[in-house]
Amino acid sequence: MAQQKRLKTFTQNLKDKASVIAAVLSPKRHVSSVRVHVLRATTHALTAPPSEETIAAVLAVGQGSDRNPRACIDAIMDRLHHTRSPTVALKCLFTLHNVVVKGPFTLKDQLSCYPSYGGHNFLNLSTFRNDSDVESVELSSWVRWYAGVLEQSLTVSRVLGYYLNAYRESQESKKIILSNASNADLLYKVEALLGFVEQISHVPDSLHLQRNELVYEVVRLVGEDYRSVQVEILLRVEELVERMEDFDVGELNELVGYLGRLEETQEKLVLLFVNRKRNSGFWDLVQKTKVKGMAKKREIEGKWLTVVVNTGAAELTRSTNPFLDPVQLSPVPRVDFATVR
Repeated sequence: MAQQKRLKTFTQNLKDKASVIAAVLSPKRHVSSVRVHVLRATTHALTAPPSEETIAAVLAVGQGSDRNPRACIDAIMDRLHHTRSPTVALKCLFTLHNVVVKGPFTLKDQLSCYPSYGGHNFLNLSTFRNDSDVESVELSSWVRWYAGVLEQSLTVSRVLGYYLNAYRESQESKKIILSNASNADLLYKVEALLGFVEQISHVPDSLHLQRNELVYEVVRLVGEDYRSVQVEILLRVEELVERMEDFDVGELNELVGYLGRLEETQEKLVLLFVNRKRNSGFWDLVQKTKVKGMAKKREIEGKWLTVVVNTGAAELTRSTNPFLDPVQLSPVPRVDFATVR
């Protein structure tokens, strides 16, 4: 077994070196330089993630002329979609994640519109799987999960209108902006942010792989995004709480439903991040807001009174149910009295 592993490592090292040599010898000089840096950041070695210097080199080479950003994203995507190695795939995704977090706008722009027609599953890794050994099977599940997280991250960025870790407005400035947003807009963006949190909570069961330095760094970087998303949700929920007295039943149902789904992710997120991103204040607000929303909903439903207005063969009632128009009449069977629960 140990001999097979050494042989596998030796073969992978040869493949990495051969790929670099082929890139160096490419007649397209600007593409050659980009591909060399991408290959150095996405080797088969599982011992560690790409170093900060290696990532910085990829981000730097992706700047410059108009052709470089596209060549950089194309090189990473080409590497990602032509490898069967979960280690290489994870490193490609880790590099793309760094593009989103700290890359120049030109690189982010190329990534956000890749491919040119867009698409929800643009990384196209939902079926990625390597069955060569147990470790590869487990790492493959992390590749699929990580790809989904990055796709959701870009989806949320499109909905919000800015990248999660790139918006530098203070929380007070954000609160002023949110105070002018409609209820529908706030709820729409809470739903988008919730989708991101739910994707993170679908983390593979093989959490023991966090002992692997590459997986650990992946989780750390995802954790930073998760923290940013918590803040975005928190600000919107606080704004919605202030408006709750004027909510209709539909808005209350929507908000309570989103918060219920959010609570369902808590257990898995605590296991994933242990105590690093616990933030009990956030979960307290979610729980209290959900309870308040349910109480408000019951209060409104309790006011739906039926008043008997006729004693004829078929009486008509005027309902205060908000789902009916104020002047809408609904026939009811003849009764001596009506009780609404």
